[in-house]
Amino acid sequence: MPSISSITKNTIPHFTPPKLSLPFSSSTPSLLPEDKTVISTAVTILKHHRSKSRWTHLRSLFPAGFTPTQVSQITLQLRNNPHLALNYFNFTVQHSLCAHSLHSYCTIIHVLARGRQKCEAQRMIQCVLGKFREAHLVGFSKKPKIFEGLMRTYRACDSAPFVFDLLVLSLLQAKRIDQAVEVERMLRSKGMFLKISTCNDLIKNVCKLNDCFVGYDLYKEIFRGFEGLEGGFSGKGVRVVVPNVHTFNVIMIGFYREGLVENVEEVWEEMVRRGCEGNSYSYSVLMAVYCEVERMVDALRVWEEMGRKGLERDLVAYNTIIGGFCKVGEVKRAEEFFGQMELNGFNGSCVTYEHLISGYCKIGDVDSALLLYKGMCRKGFRPESFTVDEVINGLCGKNRVSEALEYLTVAVKKHDIVPKGTSYEFVIKGLCQEGRMEDGLKLQADMVGKGYEPNSEVYNAFIEGYMKQGNEDRARKLRKEMVEIQEQQEAIR
Repeated sequence: MPSISSITKNTIPHFTPPKLSLPFSSSTPSLLPEDKTVISTAVTILKHHRSKSRWTHLRSLFPAGFTPTQVSQITLQLRNNPHLALNYFNFTVQHSLCAHSLHSYCTIIHVLARGRQKCEAQRMIQCVLGKFREAHLVGFSKKPKIFEGLMRTYRACDSAPFVFDLLVLSLLQAKRIDQAVEVERMLRSKGMFLKISTCNDLIKNVCKLNDCFVGYDLYKEIFRGFEGLEGGFSGKGVRVVVPNVHTFNVIMIGFYREGLVENVEEVWEEMVRRGCEGNSYSYSVLMAVYCEVERMVDALRVWEEMGRKGLERDLVAYNTIIGGFCKVGEVKRAEEFFGQMELNGFNGSCVTYEHLISGYCKIGDVDSALLLYKGMCRKGFRPESFTVDEVINGLCGKNRVSEALEYLTVAVKKHDIVPKGTSYEFVIKGLCQEGRMEDGLKLQADMVGKGYEPNSEVYNAFIEGYMKQGNEDRARKLRKEMVEIQEQQEAIR
């Protein structure tokens, strides 16, 4: 498998750390004398009238409402009272007193950000994203209109830099990932940097919705040239952003989901090289990667290193190592860790029990699996359908078909589970092999009721069952029906 560094992505251009420059417009639009009168009067009413009378007074004096420029200037003069500024802005919206422009919205967003009203500022940004839609939203080259508006009004509003973090987070929530990336690039080209938590969210979304390699390339683009910077400052005293442990966790989990073990190891090595200490979650991800490919020696090495570093082995870590040993069939070792987990004050979760049940089914010890299942139910856990599937498979493999049927029936009624189609197939096959055709037909009807159409496996089970009973006519009809269904399916394809 190629290393991450050997994979070239042409979508990410080379980046050189920029010089600090803030080309924000500080100009105030020219105002007519009548505008100045409206603004002065409105601000006086808002600041000095009682809250109950100010709104009525405003409507009586300005029945025709305000222009976007007037609203922007009024809002700006209320910037030291962001709550009042927001009430005024909402008042103009509620009573249709202004056909708001992007400029007037950007002004209130900056005023709210300046006053640390983050939730309200983000809500207003989301409103703008819905109201002022771009004609084209595809491609990294299209920057959102709101970004340009916020840039032009930034200095005049004496805003806070995190207003751009709120913009990026809002774009991510709107699934406009390419535009969020473009905003980060434009800010960085002007010597401004998003908060590390925002960068991490951006990389996470790119990894999740685009591709983990694209996410890794974005990480390299953002952080290239800023290795080993103390406190996030460059030699020139310019504030920059440096990756933290959560950055590396985001990238590792992206590669882990794709099953790219070597790439996870390479990211881990880079984290160490940058002098960033992994946390419990980091070690759990690395351990999970090794467990996934059944490298339990390496998984144990990671487990022991966690202990040497004094990191807490939490429930996620215990479940990871327990699941790894169950996967390779070393259930007794898994039970040892289960006991150790309880001694350390961690109660087993639903995932813990599912790992152990799966492990015992894997080695053919279905009785131990059933005991764990009962313990799981006593604790109020609801098993997943794949757990039910494994227990039924184990019971049918031991020719304990009646127990499998009862287990399936109880699981459906008690836990409101929709079992996998294979669960029905296992039991139907077992019932037909025992000549219990009526029970098989009842279960097959339940199977259809759950949305599973009988496949060739189910048909063959009934055909063989009827042949054993000497009912060749019934078997022949079923065989003909099966062939017709297969031909119809082929025709559809």
